[in-house]
Amino acid sequence: MSAALETIQKSDEVLYEVSEGVATLTLNRPDRLNTISGPMLAQLTRLLIQANEDPAVRVVVLTGTGRAFCAGLDLVDATQGSGIGSEKQASSVSVNIDLRNTPPTVLFAMDKPTICALNGSAAGYGMDTAMGCDIRISAESAKMAAAFVKRGVVPESGGTWILPRLLGWAKAAELIFTGRTLSARESLDLGLVNEVVPDDKLAARAREVALEIAANAPLAVQSAKRLMRMALSEQFNDHVHHVYLQFLQLVRTHDFREGMTSFLEKRPADFQGR
Repeated sequence: MSAALETIQKSDEVLYEVSEGVATLTLNRPDRLNTISGPMLAQLTRLLIQANEDPAVRVVVLTGTGRAFCAGLDLVDATQGSGIGSEKQASSVSVNIDLRNTPPTVLFAMDKPTICALNGSAAGYGMDTAMGCDIRISAESAKMAAAFVKRGVVPESGGTWILPRLLGWAKAAELIFTGRTLSARESLDLGLVNEVVPDDKLAARAREVALEIAANAPLAVQSAKRLMRMALSEQFNDHVHHVYLQFLQLVRTHDFREGMTSFLEKRPADFQGR
């Protein structure tokens, strides 16, 4: 990637940086443990869509500043009568919130691979958002809690769909019904995170994995993710047909020829995304 493609954008509550094909989105309300406010929700949604549509981006990393990844919705704002979950907002929720255009639904629909660098506590909405990423790398100090029932609500951000598929019914039911907190090691043992690293190694490890993915043929990576998503609701024979159609498209690309040529020439491939 050229230097001209390396950019950084800042907003009040989300930071956005693109470098070497990796877009890093950082939740930036450390004084509120990165709890989700209305502006943050809108900014995060917009930036995820931007990253997915940017041809310079091949991988997205989502993380947070401070000692939490995201402690859920901002209950301080809600109890004070403003923000998501307040009585005023709840009375008009069907009008004000488009559930088809929020971070969890955007994460699910994205073709770009996503990595959550879990830098600290992820509770409620924060846990659902982390679970919405394809790969999760956790700091040793990070914790997760599907604590919705402790606040009188349900996992509104995809948790009831994601957790049974990741863990099976019984274990997902245990976590959702109890709302208990998991340590990073417990999350690893359950398969909720891919690996656990020392806190001071988290950012470097997440970027290492992101760059490893970014070095591969982006059209093939995105097609693989799209097919995995389709497979969740398809019969095997239908899915094999869709895989074949994707394969036929990919073998006509420059990147397929580059992959074959670089293999025969025993050199790293230079994929162009075309």
